[in-house]
Amino acid sequence: MSPARRPPAAASSRHGAGGGDPSLFDSAVDEELSRRAPLAARMRPVRLDDVVGQRHLLGPGAPLRALVEADRVSSAVFYGPPGTGKTTVARLIAEHTRRRYRALSAVDAGVKDVRAELDAARTALGTEGRGTILFLDEVHRFNKAQQDALLHGVEEGVISLIGATTENPFFALNTPLLSRSTLWRFEALEEEDIRLLLERGLEVEKATAEPDALGLIADLASGDARVALTVLEVSVALSRPGSHVETAHVERARSMRAYRHGQEEHYNLISAFIKSVRGSAPDAALYWLARILEVGEDPRYVARRIVILASEDVGLADPMALVVATAAAQAVELVGLPEATLNLAEATIHLALAPKSNSSATGIWRAQERVRQGPFVEVPAHLRGSNYWGAAALGHGIGYEYPHDDPRGYVEQEYLPEALAGERFYEPRSHGAEGMLARRWRERRGELPVEPGDPPEPAGEGNTGEDEKSDPGVSHSGAVDETRTTGR
Repeated sequence: MSPARRPPAAASSRHGAGGGDPSLFDSAVDEELSRRAPLAARMRPVRLDDVVGQRHLLGPGAPLRALVEADRVSSAVFYGPPGTGKTTVARLIAEHTRRRYRALSAVDAGVKDVRAELDAARTALGTEGRGTILFLDEVHRFNKAQQDALLHGVEEGVISLIGATTENPFFALNTPLLSRSTLWRFEALEEEDIRLLLERGLEVEKATAEPDALGLIADLASGDARVALTVLEVSVALSRPGSHVETAHVERARSMRAYRHGQEEHYNLISAFIKSVRGSAPDAALYWLARILEVGEDPRYVARRIVILASEDVGLADPMALVVATAAAQAVELVGLPEATLNLAEATIHLALAPKSNSSATGIWRAQERVRQGPFVEVPAHLRGSNYWGAAALGHGIGYEYPHDDPRGYVEQEYLPEALAGERFYEPRSHGAEGMLARRWRERRGELPVEPGDPPEPAGEGNTGEDEKSDPGVSHSGAVDETRTTGR
């Protein structure tokens, strides 16, 4: 495959030394760079048909291909993992467009560079009648001010912006800029695409490889063409002078692999972990935990998520889950990585295999929503604090029934304000330990009969009727003697 041609419009101006012909100097430099370039750069496609993968965008009749061939690409965002062809497609647009094509990298460019390009585009539009396509690689690296500098030019139609990003554009880009662009999603390459690319690479390198070696490279690449070609190039170098790549060569070259982990991947991995634990899938949960730790996430962040999981998704079905999760979080602080991996794994498996109930979570969420809806209602008089002098004169505590006065340990009494009487926020589940709690709760609400074999809950020591009558600070009405400073 022939090396990619540098788009003339995107080429930078260079001047030779000693007054020689700059064009000859540029040609010599380009030829030398092409010869020394990495395999991935030497294999960059020069035609749309050479692009591997992305058939949903670039296959026959696909929408992006039609726009490129008709030179009608408008402002767009190319979004997808590294090594999926975003920059390559942008270069191919340069080959097909009759408009000016300019390229910047957000790693190097600033607001001053953007404004200079906008001024040049405005001049070209006025003097030549030519529009401008501005390709901005790594556009997510631009901050809000830098993105705002682009917005005016896009709105006026001075430029058609093509931004390439590996980050979720809904996180990384300003909403006004995103709303004026077409979003094109580039997918990770499939294994058959990677193998086709590797076979082309072997032709360029004039080498051969055993099938298992290519399969291993494809697995290591994880859909990234650049990683695949880099590992292949190193493997070929290790295989010389015979230039036949074997699995052992790939194993030696596999240290070249780099993990993708941006902001979106951070959220995706933790989401997969949480959903696996919630779904009672310990193997999947351990896999995602390993991925999270392998890419360098803070283990304390993982521990916090596990503690939240213990209450949100396991809850009362296994009250010990919170104890285990909290202990794991403490262990992370105590021993750190790599040993704390064991503590996190233990807690992960416990939570994944535990019965699940989100009743406590949904209960508090419903209560919070009811509070926010308002109106705020006063605390009923019988529930107000009565352990101070003068409380009884205000009616505070009058009518309160002390649960320990009843041999069962509870009394039928309304604890919600009158306006909310009868509302239910907690809906018990029958899973695990909560089943026993739910039965007790329903019995006390009169929704279930007390089974004959169930003895009444005994009164605690010191809580008999005789003792209560002898206590001068407590009356059967629940009012507290005004001369006492403490009360129940």
